[in-house]
Amino acid sequence: MFLGFSLNAWITIVTVVGMFTVLLFTKWRSDVVFLGAIGVLYVTGVLDAKEAFSGFSSTSVITVGVLFVIVAGLTRTGVLYWIVKHLLGTPDNYPKAVMRLMLPVAVLSSFLSNTTVVSLFVGIVKMWSRKLGISPSKLLIPLSYASGMGGVCTLIGTPPNLIISGLYEENTGVAMNILSTTIPGLFCLAVGILSVIAMRRLLPDRKSPESAFEQTGEYTVELQVPSDNPYIGMSLKEAGLYHINGGSLIEMHHFDNAPLPVNEDEIIMGGDRLIYAGQIDEIYDIAVNHDLVSADHQIFSMSEIDERRTLRTAHVNFGSSLIDKTIGSTSFEKDTNLILAAVSRHGERINQAPRDVVLRPGDTLLLLCPKNISADTSSSGNDILFYDSDDVPNIGNGTIISSVIMIAMVTLSALGIVPLLHCAFLAAAAMLLFRCCNMEQAMRAVNWEILMVFAGSAVLGLAIQKTGIAEWLANGILNVCGTNPIVVMTAICFVGTFITEFISNTAAGAIFFPIMYEAAEKLGYDPFPFLIALMISVSSSFATPIGSPTHMLVYGPGGYRFSDFLRIGLLMNIIILAANILIVNIVYPLTPLQ
Repeated sequence: MFLGFSLNAWITIVTVVGMFTVLLFTKWRSDVVFLGAIGVLYVTGVLDAKEAFSGFSSTSVITVGVLFVIVAGLTRTGVLYWIVKHLLGTPDNYPKAVMRLMLPVAVLSSFLSNTTVVSLFVGIVKMWSRKLGISPSKLLIPLSYASGMGGVCTLIGTPPNLIISGLYEENTGVAMNILSTTIPGLFCLAVGILSVIAMRRLLPDRKSPESAFEQTGEYTVELQVPSDNPYIGMSLKEAGLYHINGGSLIEMHHFDNAPLPVNEDEIIMGGDRLIYAGQIDEIYDIAVNHDLVSADHQIFSMSEIDERRTLRTAHVNFGSSLIDKTIGSTSFEKDTNLILAAVSRHGERINQAPRDVVLRPGDTLLLLCPKNISADTSSSGNDILFYDSDDVPNIGNGTIISSVIMIAMVTLSALGIVPLLHCAFLAAAAMLLFRCCNMEQAMRAVNWEILMVFAGSAVLGLAIQKTGIAEWLANGILNVCGTNPIVVMTAICFVGTFITEFISNTAAGAIFFPIMYEAAEKLGYDPFPFLIALMISVSSSFATPIGSPTHMLVYGPGGYRFSDFLRIGLLMNIIILAANILIVNIVYPLTPLQ
């Protein structure tokens, strides 16, 4: 024993601290980091084989995996699209716009992945904001907040709810109802909406990043190589036509043939057509200095370049391997078959060669992409995230069928007729049977990285409980806060709320579950209300863009800065924490253990 901890406890502490340090300060994949942590706990003997891999057989983890298939069916049949189309309307002032936006987003996020919901809404909100004459940055943070607050309204709305309810069932043998968090969640949502409206002056008025790309024709130029050009026979690199100041060569055509891959070693021939994107004056300087002429058909829209390609906008993710690098120094374009045309930062296009721009988190990229690229799958992994979509689902019989399946699943589970996991499997099977989605779409919808993090979080929670860390922390909190249960609940929820600004809310839920559970039992109270409060607190991350995947989804499109989230988010954290503690103790009065 050292400082009251066993060797296994210290191994667990070092593993957990090391894991979160790696996640915060490196760009390693989160699923790999969690798997490595599980490996350390298993190899060192902290957990046996059954315990170390128990997360992968957890009913809550399996439920999340099956729910991905259900969401795929709802998305492919256009249920979300139909709801968005018919609910936003044309409110005549900002408070009404916030209400019309946040309420449907919260309701959808109560039953579907909030990341999926926000992904769908981002592009629509940008168009809607222009129609209303409101800056997108005034609506995109409320969009993200609504998805998080809506997610806590049901057990299936957010992963922490599922993992905490699953651990509760393992410890007590009693299953939580799917609607256990509904009333507290709705109260916090109402408080959150009113708070956003009241604090709207704290929301930034930023220029939309893609507005820098609206006049695409102004910097897209097609030039032709005359038959007497002195650079014929040279490679693009040798002629100085591959890397140019203020622009990028995005396509090359030999005569009227199909476009060639942009390669610095490609030989220049008479009649070649070179298509550049960048600063118009710099590109024409190149034309004059290299005896190039305007092509017969001047390209004003990049969509004219090739009917098989299209313009798409994306932003650089936090944790992307592209951060602090230039596209030109990486194999990004070759690996993804995407061509970088321009870069925008905080709504302003950067006036230098796009491939020479050192990228930062949240930078918006204008990319020339294959027509068939999907908005929800990117060859670039976690480096960039598309936030526009060309996928417009068909509204029809499938829309009604998938809606009925979802409603039936929630109803049967809420009434206790069929357990949640059984309902999820039946609903997923029905989605496939009635062709709301096919097998390939269903499997592609499953986010294996999230499942790995989910399973790893459950194992970390088990290790914290088994090694006595949870009991030690619970005793420490009781020594500081005394024996008042509401004070103890508030203290743990307060720490949980701010910890989840920097780590996965799933991991926060799993780590704080044993602490909250132990504290409640030591005080002699039923842990149930304590855990309901914990569910809401670990999903209430408002103050940093890295606190939630949905914040990262809106960070680039909104043209935000890191400080924008801090300014309104810190106050939101305190307000929702207070609302959480108040409503939980009203709806679920503290009950002494028998």
